[in-house]
Amino acid sequence: MKIACVQMDIAFGEPELNYQRVMDYLKEAAEGGAETIVLPEMWNTGYALTELDTLADSTNRTVELLKSFAKEYKVNIVGGSVSTKKNGGFYNTMYVVDKNGELISEYDKAHRFCLMDEHIHLEEGDSLGTFELENTVYGGVICYDIRFPEWIRAQALNGAKLIFVSAEWPEARIDHWRILLQARAIENQCFIVAVNRIGSDPNNEFGGSTMAIAPWGEVRLDMKKDEGVAYVDIDLDEVEEVRNRIPVFEDRRDKLYEKFKK
Repeated sequence: MKIACVQMDIAFGEPELNYQRVMDYLKEAAEGGAETIVLPEMWNTGYALTELDTLADSTNRTVELLKSFAKEYKVNIVGGSVSTKKNGGFYNTMYVVDKNGELISEYDKAHRFCLMDEHIHLEEGDSLGTFELENTVYGGVICYDIRFPEWIRAQALNGAKLIFVSAEWPEARIDHWRILLQARAIENQCFIVAVNRIGSDPNNEFGGSTMAIAPWGEVRLDMKKDEGVAYVDIDLDEVEEVRNRIPVFEDRRDKLYEKFKK
């Protein structure tokens, strides 16, 4: 599978500009031969959380844009995430559409990051975030979610061979980003494809370092601070090879873990 990662700056509180930038990057990635395209977190508005009442997507605009593009260019899109207004609240939502233009996953960020006031402005999601593309199970999570190994493990236990991560991860903690992503790949014996943004907003500098990591932990792609589209080829057969060599999933002791759960 040829995956395109879009590492981009996001205009704070300017959805129209961001939608145009994303459309340009989607076209570049599709014309570059990508089979699946991955976007960063909250790309429609950035973290303009106090302005979501007027800025968040409340009309399914994002879904229709992604569906139309995916169908026209015959690509799968892991739509990063966007701020949405639904069910009487605001959410940080990841949409996934397949190459037929069908919406196959809608995941709301499960863990809200208090240091960026998400707990004040956003509702939390309660779906797992796994989905199928061409008979293969994948997972999708958003930024802070990667600090919860049990959440990523839940996706792996439900069959995910590759987990997509979309983020606005600050430069100040970019070392954590790298280490956590490699750990999640190694412990779950799966691929991790993680797309972060670059640039800044009024309160943060963002670290980039969009990465693709193999099940043994090798870094196959690192965009560092480069803006634009980068490609990585992934062979999912590697997942089964690694899981067969070290059968971590077979050696788990669920009953023991439950005994000491608090």
